Amino acid sequence: MDKKTTLIDNLPNLMNLFGMTKHISKFLALILVTLVMFGCASQQNKDPLEGLNRTVYKFNDVVDKVALKPVAQGYQAITPTPIQTGVSNFFRNIFDVVTLVNELFQFKFKQAANTTGRVALNTTVGVLGLFDVHTKAGGTRTKEDFGQTLGYYGFNSGAYLVLPILGPSSTRDGVGLATDALFFNPIGYINDDPARWALIGAALIDKRAQLMDDIDIRDKSFDPYAFMRDSYMQNRENLVKDGVEDPSGVNPSYIMSLGN
Repeated sequence: MDKKTTLIDNLPNLMNLFGMTKHISKFLALILVTLVMFGCASQQNKDPLEGLNRTVYKFNDVVDKVALKPVAQGYQAITPTPIQTGVSNFFRNIFDVVTLVNELFQFKFKQAANTTGRVALNTTVGVLGLFDVHTKAGGTRTKEDFGQTLGYYGFNSGAYLVLPILGPSSTRDGVGLATDALFFNPIGYINDDPARWALIGAALIDKRAQLMDDIDIRDKSFDPYAFMRDSYMQNRENLVKDGVEDPSGVNPSYIMSLGN
């Protein structure tokens, strides 16, 4: 009886503990989802959901032609090139924070030190990242995300996925994208909803403007869906292995993440 009473009395404290660790719980839940979803694909068939993926691809293509591409083209037409460059630099600087976290997770301390200096220099001297002072000073930029981190720890890509609006991904990279957005991307910590969504919208338009040539290449292929899928999967695996992107394929950052 005494033991039961003690447990009941301690329930409020336990609940407080759960509240303090809710973000960690969400993080672990995403990892669990990754483990489960990897069972959807085999080594022979990386696209077991091809029927669904092609449907989502067609939906994305319509949205792109009706909304995203025209807005991006208008943005390019009315915005001076230096301002476009500054906007792109701003969002790259934000994503460099995501890169830094994932470099630490992968024990890439030399790269993490470089990224730390890059973010510090560009945020201060570069005016919140609008000017890429670090690169102009001879510095290099690396890109890491949580999908790559999962790959570093041995998780394969899982099934290929086409996400609504966001584009090509996989079960591993989809969980990685959600993890980066929820926990590591500074935009996610902005409490002002209008400001946060305004930044998300601006990031999407900036990314779509950058991908104008890549998507044109994709659309000229015999099977644009297959071309995008194969290019994406190959390039992502190259990046996980710290290789280089395939210059003949679609940019793996075609996915509309918040940053690039």
